[in-house]
Amino acid sequence: MNGFPFAIVGFDLDGTLVDTLGDLAAAVNHALGLVDRAPLDEDAVRPMIGRGAQHMLEEGLRATGGVPDGAVERLYPELLSFYEAHIAVRSRPFPGVIAALDRLDALGVRTAVVTNKAEHLARLLLAELGLADRMTTIIGGDTLGVRKPAPEPIHAMIERCGGGRSIFVGDSIYDVLAAKNAGVPSVAVSFGFLDRPTAELGADHVIDHFRELAPLLDTL
Repeated sequence: MNGFPFAIVGFDLDGTLVDTLGDLAAAVNHALGLVDRAPLDEDAVRPMIGRGAQHMLEEGLRATGGVPDGAVERLYPELLSFYEAHIAVRSRPFPGVIAALDRLDALGVRTAVVTNKAEHLARLLLAELGLADRMTTIIGGDTLGVRKPAPEPIHAMIERCGGGRSIFVGDSIYDVLAAKNAGVPSVAVSFGFLDRPTAELGADHVIDHFRELAPLLDTL
């Protein structure tokens, strides 16, 4: 470990490792178009991300005129199908992600993803971007039957990574609360899909760019 203080670094996916806003907004707007709703711009979709695609759809419907009975059940499979077929059209790792992962790997740190996105979609996206094989484990919102902010996904990440001092990096209140509930420190990224100012998330630490991650962790 070369004296590095963490054995495991976990990451949220959307808004943390990968900028998925364009593709998620396109999927929401595809579903909205099926019921003749006006499309939402990306800034409107941004704060809807973080609790899974169904929540995002519900919020999209609510923002464009309400949630009719049966609409979510009918449109959710359509949204997922469209998103799966267009999962990495515009999605890209945030600046500095690859170099940060390289640095952690060189230090012998095990990395993982814990997301509220369905596991098969998380794996597909990470594979498309060449990141899947870099993760010791990938835990989705449907992997355990509970999702962030519950602590179980973080506990499972630690167990699957073989145990050791851990920290979790995310962009939402769900990430910060999941870490807190699991008893591990948290790092918030200021460039994610925020629904409130970063300072209000309650994270233990904040970074503005991934180049700051390894140096920060080395001081903790």
